[in-house]
Amino acid sequence: MGVGIAPTDAARGRHWNQKERVILVGVSTREQDPTATRQHLDELARLADSAGAEIAGEIVQHRQTLDPATVLGGGKVRELAELCETENVDKIVFDDDLSPSQAKRIEELTGRMVLDRSGLILDIFARQARTREAKLQVEIAQLEYLIPRLTKMWAHLERQGGGIGTLGPGETQLETDRRIARTRLARLKKELASMEVARGERGKQRKREAFSVAVAGYTNAGKSTLLNALTGAKVLAQDRLFSTLDATTRKVWLGHDSPPATFSDTVGFIRKLPHHLVASFRSTLAVVAEADLVLHLVDASDLFREEEMRVAHDLLAELCGHDLPRVVVFNKVELLDEPDRQKLSHDFPHAVQVSAIEKLGFDSLRDLMRDRAVIWKDARRSKADVELDKAIEELEAWEASGEA
Repeated sequence: MGVGIAPTDAARGRHWNQKERVILVGVSTREQDPTATRQHLDELARLADSAGAEIAGEIVQHRQTLDPATVLGGGKVRELAELCETENVDKIVFDDDLSPSQAKRIEELTGRMVLDRSGLILDIFARQARTREAKLQVEIAQLEYLIPRLTKMWAHLERQGGGIGTLGPGETQLETDRRIARTRLARLKKELASMEVARGERGKQRKREAFSVAVAGYTNAGKSTLLNALTGAKVLAQDRLFSTLDATTRKVWLGHDSPPATFSDTVGFIRKLPHHLVASFRSTLAVVAEADLVLHLVDASDLFREEEMRVAHDLLAELCGHDLPRVVVFNKVELLDEPDRQKLSHDFPHAVQVSAIEKLGFDSLRDLMRDRAVIWKDARRSKADVELDKAIEELEAWEASGEA
C-alpha cells in the first residue's frame, strides 16, 4: 500500500513492496453513534487488507464535534503517536476524509504518513485497474485528489526521491509540480472522453441487438460470481473489496422464447465513495444506466445489508436517475437459516433470492429476466410497426402529391 496513490504515472515512486503496518482511526460524534463507527472501522479494515496492509491496531475517539486542527484533539493525537512507536507503525489510516492541513498537522505530531479513506480507496482502485480505460479513470481521480494536497505531500516525494514533475524542494517547484499535474490531468480527460464516445457507440449497437441486463450493488455482494454462474464467464471473483473494476459483458441464455440477451457486471459501490472516483467511473457505470434491466444485488448475509442497500440505491439514483428499471436480488442466501429466509421474503416480497455459489434460485431469476426480455421485444416490435406505418403514410403522401 502506498502513501495513498498506488503505482501509476500519477505517482511513480510512491509505494513500497513490503507489507505495511497501519493503525486505523475512527471518530464517533453526535452525528455518528459508536455502533456506526464500529461498522465503518470494520469495513476500513477490509479495505486496508485489500490494499495489502497489516492492521497493527486501532483508535476510536468520542467527541461532540471534530477538532478542526487534528480531528481527534491534541491528547488523542499524542496517544496515537505513542501507539505508532510501540507498534512500529508505518502509516495511519483515518476512516473519514481529512483536509490537507489536518493531514499535515497529524503527520507533524506523529511522525507517520497519514491516509484517509478516499486515499485508501484510490490506492486499491489503482492496484486493481487492468484495462487502459480503468487505469485512465483511476489516474484522473488520483490527480484530482492529489493536486490540492501537493503542499503537504511534497516532503514525502522529496524523501522518496521521485514524484510528479522534476525533483527539488521549494515553492517554485510546487508550482511547477501543480502545472505538470494539471496538464497531465487535462490530457487524460481528453483521452478518456474519446474512449467514452467509442464505448457509447458500442453500447448503442448492443442495445439494438439484445436485451441488456446489468448487475449493480455494494462491493463484495457477489456480482462477479453471479456473472460467472449465469454466463460461464471466468471473471476474477474474490472475497475482497473491489476485486473487479472493469465492466464485463457476456451473452446469457434466458430461454427459447427469449430474445438475445447480455449480462454485465461492473464496479461495486461502498459508503463514502470518493466523489472523484464517482465522476471518473461514470463511463464504466454507463452500462448500468443504459441497461434494460438492473439487478440490484445485495449480500443477504451481511448484518448491515439495509444500509448497504441504501448506499447502492442512492448512488444508482445519482448516476442513473430514479427511473432505472431495477429488481432487488438477495445473494448468499445459503448462509441464512430458514426463518431468516422467510423473514426476508416477508420484508421484500418482490425480491429474488439466489445463491451464486450453489446456483440456488436461478430458475426464478431467469424467469424474471426472460419475462422482462419478452416485454422488451414486444415493445420494440410495436415501435417498429409504428415507424413502418409512419413511413408508409409519408410515402403515400409523397406519391399523392406527385400525381397531383
